[in-house]
Amino acid sequence: MKLWHPWRWLRNHHADVDVTHTPLCHGRMAELDGARIRMESRLTQAERRCSLTHELVHIERRGREHPDPDVEEQIVELESARRLITVDQLADAFRWLREPNLADLAEHLWVDEPTVQCRMDHLDPLEVAQIEAACDGDWSWIRPGVARGA
Repeated sequence: MKLWHPWRWLRNHHADVDVTHTPLCHGRMAELDGARIRMESRLTQAERRCSLTHELVHIERRGREHPDPDVEEQIVELESARRLITVDQLADAFRWLREPNLADLAEHLWVDEPTVQCRMDHLDPLEVAQIEAACDGDWSWIRPGVARGA
């Protein structure tokens, strides 16, 4: 199972991008300014991984952004979640954790909870089938608002 390393990706593919750690306003985790990523200095390691990946995806999408900023943000969030969490990693988490909640999954996958939520909310039918097969049909993820057996 290959783990996404945003710091290695930054070094190998975006050596011109400078990352600084500083207090940010309004609850922001990171922000992109040209070739500089400013990251909130009080983030956990998992939050830094997620925030850096998110900003790298923004950089890589330059010139191809969706005209609607909200849609663009959704595209970036989903691509970041997919890089950080593979289907194999999800299957592994469900095999190891008994009835995991969002916090358990996030900790196991070394990401923040919004990233896990995004990834789980956007599993396609093939990915669901892969997880079910890997877990012998016994995986216990329940989407918020969906009752068991529904």
